[in-house]
Amino acid sequence: MIKKLANLIGEYKKDSLITPIFMVLEVIMEVIIPLLMAFLIDYGINPGEMNMILIIGSALFFSALISLLFGVLAGHYAAKASSGFGKNVRKQLFYNVQNFSFSNIDKYSTASLITRMTTDVTNVQNAYQMILRAAIRAPIMLLFSLIMAFSINARLSLVFLTIVPVLGLGLYFIIKKAHPLFKRVFKTYDKLNSVVQENLRGIRVIKSFVRDQEETKKFHQVSKSIFKDFSTAEKILAFNAPLMQFAIYTSILLISWFGAQFIVSDTMTTGELVSLISYAAQILMSLMMASMVFVMITISRASAERIVESLDEQTDLHNNDDPILEVASGDITFENVGFSYQHDKNNLVLENINFSIKQGETVGIIGGTGSSKTTLVQLIPRLYDTTVGTVKVGGVDVRNYDLHTLRDQVAVVLQKNVLFSGTIKENLRWGNKDATDEELIRVCKLAQAHDFIMEMPDGYDTHIEQGGSNVSGGQKQRLTIARALLKRPKILIFDDSTSAVDTKTDAYIREAIRTEIPETTKIIIAQRVTSVMDADKIMVIDNGNIQAIGTHDSLLTSNAIYQEVYQSQQVGGIVDAI
Repeated sequence: MIKKLANLIGEYKKDSLITPIFMVLEVIMEVIIPLLMAFLIDYGINPGEMNMILIIGSALFFSALISLLFGVLAGHYAAKASSGFGKNVRKQLFYNVQNFSFSNIDKYSTASLITRMTTDVTNVQNAYQMILRAAIRAPIMLLFSLIMAFSINARLSLVFLTIVPVLGLGLYFIIKKAHPLFKRVFKTYDKLNSVVQENLRGIRVIKSFVRDQEETKKFHQVSKSIFKDFSTAEKILAFNAPLMQFAIYTSILLISWFGAQFIVSDTMTTGELVSLISYAAQILMSLMMASMVFVMITISRASAERIVESLDEQTDLHNNDDPILEVASGDITFENVGFSYQHDKNNLVLENINFSIKQGETVGIIGGTGSSKTTLVQLIPRLYDTTVGTVKVGGVDVRNYDLHTLRDQVAVVLQKNVLFSGTIKENLRWGNKDATDEELIRVCKLAQAHDFIMEMPDGYDTHIEQGGSNVSGGQKQRLTIARALLKRPKILIFDDSTSAVDTKTDAYIREAIRTEIPETTKIIIAQRVTSVMDADKIMVIDNGNIQAIGTHDSLLTSNAIYQEVYQSQQVGGIVDAI
């Protein structure tokens, strides 16, 4: 874990190395100051030597000034290094998530990934800054101060050797008890983010069903769980402060008590006692600093484990050593295909799928909810890999293509497609970033989107809110169809993507696509028979199996499932008409 994160320091290694250097120089100056204080008292104040007071006082002043300068430089480089480290971790996390396959995405919730890239990265970043400064400063300060203390009075310095083990043992038990709680807290943060995200996305549904109080209650329950775990962990960590204060004041009392006796017996000077008390404070403050580092590491350890878990997650979809960089045609072939989300051949959601589609054909897919229609078409652009069998595009196994090349030639329009914040033009150019305004207008006319766009205040420059919340479902679907058409792919898949438009508009869209891109292979998943009845052939899928393949007329006479769907929709149409 440490090695994995250390590799992400990257270009900030120089800043990370400079910080400890300035830290050491700052500590050296701070360790010198008590020694100068002793000289000031013993050789300046006690004998009343004004020249010595001025000389040593000036040395004290410049030592403090230099120490301050080194401290500022150390802080500057530590902040730069930790911020850069946090940037690299966040960047690598985001890049790795972008490479996830659908099966990887299924493993993590969106809320969990957001928490890892925000809260967890911030915790690790703060811990790294603490390590660069306090974790370097504390042991060096402890070592140098002990050396100076023992050089002044070895017998009196033995007080420290009795206090340090007590502190170490106390810190061990504090960390051991607190770590599991923090680990649980960050998992609960995932739930909190999930609740917030779900509520923000579904705020209109919540309002329309008057579920405000229930959702508020759900939020309070998760928030209370975080509060309970965090407060318990903080109560455990709170023992750190009194433990430190006990050690510091006990040491100072013992040193003062025995030091006074040494002064009376002329075995120690007043200046030496003052400097020893200063070193005692430095030693115990360095121990307190070390304890703070341990506390921060305890908090960030759970975050680091979650970050590394996400970084270690590897996509199960890879290019071959010599991938094919061109899709020859839009021909599609499924040969004995079976698929399982768990990669279990005994638990297939698609089984024994065999069919062929020629380039330019239009194929409809009909089936009930949960019949795995969407899963089937997701195998074509290799969003998932088959568990059994082979999917071929252009006569080539999809696993032999370069992933980017394959997906660039297979456009998928989903039922719940996504628009991103930006203008309509910017959203459309996801299909082709170099498309001209004329090309945008052409595809929008084909998708029956041009008219409603022109009715908007800024036309094609109208701003789309995040998720397309300021356009209707039907408008969103027409914009995503236009976006897909702009790619001019060899294969175009409509996954129930006209469900929110009326049948007349649906017919216009299908007619435009049929005449505009005749060479493109078109697959239409639909619930309405009218959306697929003029297809070259129609596949009927039930429970992950192909029940029948044929034209609209042949299926009406030979397939019971198709007949039932058609008749139910015909009755529904009559009722609606009445």
